[in-house]
Amino acid sequence: MSDGSKRSETPLDPEAGARVEEIAQGRASGLRLKEGVLSLVLDVGGLEPAERDALTARIKAAGEIEPGIEHVRIAMTAEKSARPAIIAVGSGKGGVGKSTLAVNLAVALKRLGRKVGMVDADIYGPSLPRLLSSEGVKPQAEGNRLIPVPNAQGVPMLSMGHLAKPGQAIAWRGPMAGNALGQLLDADWRGTELLIVDLPPGTGDVQLTMIQRFKPAGAVIISTPQDLALIDAARAISFFDQAKVPVIGMVENMAGYVCPHCGEVSDPFGTGGAEAEAAQMGLPFLGRVPLDIAVRAASDAGKPPAAEDGLVGQPFRAIAERVAAWLDKQRAGSPLG
Repeated sequence: MSDGSKRSETPLDPEAGARVEEIAQGRASGLRLKEGVLSLVLDVGGLEPAERDALTARIKAAGEIEPGIEHVRIAMTAEKSARPAIIAVGSGKGGVGKSTLAVNLAVALKRLGRKVGMVDADIYGPSLPRLLSSEGVKPQAEGNRLIPVPNAQGVPMLSMGHLAKPGQAIAWRGPMAGNALGQLLDADWRGTELLIVDLPPGTGDVQLTMIQRFKPAGAVIISTPQDLALIDAARAISFFDQAKVPVIGMVENMAGYVCPHCGEVSDPFGTGGAEAEAAQMGLPFLGRVPLDIAVRAASDAGKPPAAEDGLVGQPFRAIAERVAAWLDKQRAGSPLG
């Protein structure tokens, strides 16, 4: 019986196997040819039903034209995909332009080729639907998981602003806000490798939920140059340090104002404060974004400046490049910082 079994199993031609694996887009494993039947395991995780059916049809068609293969048998499996890596964007206080920075960071990373999504973790004051021009769009659900909302920038996103009525005040205690954040983060993020999470200012319940349940890969801290904002930014950095979440670096926002009429530069919030604070704390300085009316106008219109190649979007692109380099070092196991 054993000898017969061995005689009936035929070595699979390496070139034929390579052709089948190429068509399977790296999802095939365990290829085996026995009595004219090619068997393989296909990982269909993250594929829509139509994509899955089309892929299996292509594999069968390719296999059955190979010499010695009469039939292709496919066993499908769908490993539960890991949650995307999370980059938290935080600040010690409100009014420092954190949400605008978070959106432009996500858009710039998308343009660098990253598979990026966004979560608006500011449960009480969501602003991402306006910044990404998706107001009034309700997310669909599949089973008990939300499907992220698409937008023109190609950055799928979820926000309480998509679930609440326009202008509705959300008056929830901490545990309810934490559960809402859990729903947003546990959504069906298929195809997304990185989530930019726009945290509310401060170090309250939502931040604690994020740390305890979803452990970000790193955090970006935003501050204006003024001393009061820097004091609060230092508290945010301390919070992430205590939670053992690496701080990728600091960004200085509203750093200088260029008069559109005379071109003179003024510094209503001071200058260089965040860079000096980063140096004092031994953190990387990721860059500065000037106070520019074009950023405000584009953001209000739901058109992030980072989506264009102009000068207004350049600071966001530079910051995104530094964050991307940090992520690449982390994946390679190199020292961070």
